[in-house]
Amino acid sequence: EPNVAVATIVRTRGSSPREVGARMLVKPDGATDGTVGGGCGEAEVWRTALEVMADEKPRMVVVDLTNEIAINTDGVCGGVLDIFVEPVLATPTLYLFGGGHVSLYVSKVATLAGFEVVVIDDREAFASKERFPEALETYAGGWEEIFPKLRVNEHSYVLLVTRGHKGDLTCLRWALKTPARYIGMIGSRRKFIEISKVLESEGVPPERLERVFSPIGLDVGAITPEEIAVAVVAEMIAVRRNAIANVPSLANKSKAHHAS
Repeated sequence: EPNVAVATIVRTRGSSPREVGARMLVKPDGATDGTVGGGCGEAEVWRTALEVMADEKPRMVVVDLTNEIAINTDGVCGGVLDIFVEPVLATPTLYLFGGGHVSLYVSKVATLAGFEVVVIDDREAFASKERFPEALETYAGGWEEIFPKLRVNEHSYVLLVTRGHKGDLTCLRWALKTPARYIGMIGSRRKFIEISKVLESEGVPPERLERVFSPIGLDVGAITPEEIAVAVVAEMIAVRRNAIANVPSLANKSKAHHAS
């Protein structure tokens, strides 16, 4: 879902109440920020913005103010305005735990698909700007010290691809306490069941564990790290676009069984 629509004056003819470049933000609840002319034709722009948020297609609105009397202003509005209204999508950040081989490609594919990527690893060499040039941020250090630095919200995606069960367990224990929209962990179903047993013995409720996608990725028969990356990002897109539920048990779909 787009978070907002932005209306921008791109051309004016005659005397207009606002200059080229003036912008107005319209939120899904109809609230606005900024103005493209006060009472002068703004209602039409506002209606268009709601349509743009619904179908995510930008539109041009031509507002002719030649004869319109502004209710909110003292004078008469004049001129013709061309106003471009476009959707602005939320960037759900992807927190990628583990900077190994698969993560290299997940980071690239996810960036292409519009995710901002943050890479975390407990080894300096595996979470660096050199290794992940497209990443928004990289963090290297002990998992427990890095967790408090991450701002995970309901638009966030968490992917666990650490180098072993121990890292995955530590990171999953933390991830399940966050409101992340998507939590995925690489590995076989058997590995997930083993890790689930440990967490359940620590008191983690089973319904919380049901939120985890594991094995990760849509089942496209992926084998190479590049293919696995495409399958995993496809699954994240499906959750982002509400094409599948963000709880795998509800999604009722076949999974790719990637061994870790």
